[in-house]
Amino acid sequence: MNRIAIGVAGVVLAMLPWVGNQAAGDEDVVAYAVVSEPPRDKARIAAKVAIDGSVADMRLLASETILSNPIWRKLEICHAMKLEGQKASDGFRVTSVRVIDGAMLPMLLQGFAGDCLLRKALEVAPLVD
Repeated sequence: MNRIAIGVAGVVLAMLPWVGNQAAGDEDVVAYAVVSEPPRDKARIAAKVAIDGSVADMRLLASETILSNPIWRKLEICHAMKLEGQKASDGFRVTSVRVIDGAMLPMLLQGFAGDCLLRKALEVAPLVD
């Protein structure tokens, strides 16, 4: 019986780091975002982010692999994205990014994306002449 108890205790101890990581929120979540300000620092981009039916102003925090992504380097204000990553206290840590059409955004963000595009068009259109 002691061998079985020791074996069970060993398995439980081996699983503690994995269970702790799962409980801490290290699992990637899907989020949708619209860039809300012209990006100045590509490592920290201001955006409206929708996660699980709620919208918040957040910073998108890019890792080295995301910073080297051509999509990320070309980001501009009003771009819509589907993201995967982890919600953190200082923003949203991005592990995967895909640029999408504004119509593919959740309804919570479509109004903001439309208003953003209208503002962008009104600011850029006078400069074309």
